[in-house]
Amino acid sequence: MLRYPCAFRTENANEYNAAQRIMPIADSTRLGTNVEIRQPGLVNLYGCSVGDGTRIGAFVEIQKNAVVGARCKISSHSFICEGVVIEDEVFIGHGVMFTNDRFPRATSGDGRLQTEADWSVERTFVKRGASIGSNATVISGVTVGAYALIGAGAVVTRDVPDYAVVAGVPARALGDVRVRGVATTTTEAA
Repeated sequence: MLRYPCAFRTENANEYNAAQRIMPIADSTRLGTNVEIRQPGLVNLYGCSVGDGTRIGAFVEIQKNAVVGARCKISSHSFICEGVVIEDEVFIGHGVMFTNDRFPRATSGDGRLQTEADWSVERTFVKRGASIGSNATVISGVTVGAYALIGAGAVVTRDVPDYAVVAGVPARALGDVRVRGVATTTTEAA
């Protein structure tokens, strides 16, 4: 049995998992066609949905109830938690982190460890064609606009408008991708 195939393409996760029980891709994961996971033994996907033609790098975790659209690139060491919705053609750089709770705590008021019943997921949206640079952190409850560009290392604490260029801690608007000549659609890139 081949432990780490150079590419992984399948119609669904169940088909692949039946043959390759060594990889941590749960049967509850819904993978579109031609999803590419170059090192399937080095990812953790469970209860999520990944669209057609998306590429996922090593050491990526995508949690339950997270959605990744079609033709996205999710670079290595990224964490996409429950409640994150990533639309089509989005680029996620290396080590990008999403959160889903603005006020995380280990324990409840009475000192017991919190369970899912003790907090609620805050949803985060990344719109079509957006790009998020390496090591950026996106705080829960925000929307990253269509074709927006987030600089490496930014901490996104507020909504990012469509086409905005943002960077810094906290992230601040620096410009507009359309002014900088960045292609925002397949036809504009041609």
